[in-house]
Amino acid sequence: MAYKIQKSEEEWKAQLGVEKYKILRQKGTEYPHTGQYNLHFEKGKYGCAACSEVLFESDSKFDAHCGWPSFDQSIPGKVEYIKDASHGMIRTEILCASCGSHLGHVFDDGPTETGIRYCVNSLSIDFKE
Repeated sequence: MAYKIQKSEEEWKAQLGVEKYKILRQKGTEYPHTGQYNLHFEKGKYGCAACSEVLFESDSKFDAHCGWPSFDQSIPGKVEYIKDASHGMIRTEILCASCGSHLGHVFDDGPTETGIRYCVNSLSIDFKE
């Protein structure tokens, strides 16, 4: 897919650094219970750590006890959904719709009214009050 924000992998590496590059551009996963936004519940917005596009509102964040930041909805049109059949599982990967960066996965086991749980890597998002 052609994304609004286009950069070479070398440009992404220089901008993001090693850890964020591994998550955002190489579809990595941070260890559970290690991310700065896992148990973060201040009011504000969460944007893509690669391009700053706002993806989630703090009102949709909840503690899913899974070890990663969890949201029950994204801002419409800001997240792209891709079938992921890696690691012997079938899941739905979530990407930033503006730059194609990997955010995590979405599941239909959420405990809120939406029934959805966006499981997001802390390194893939930034928080703004």
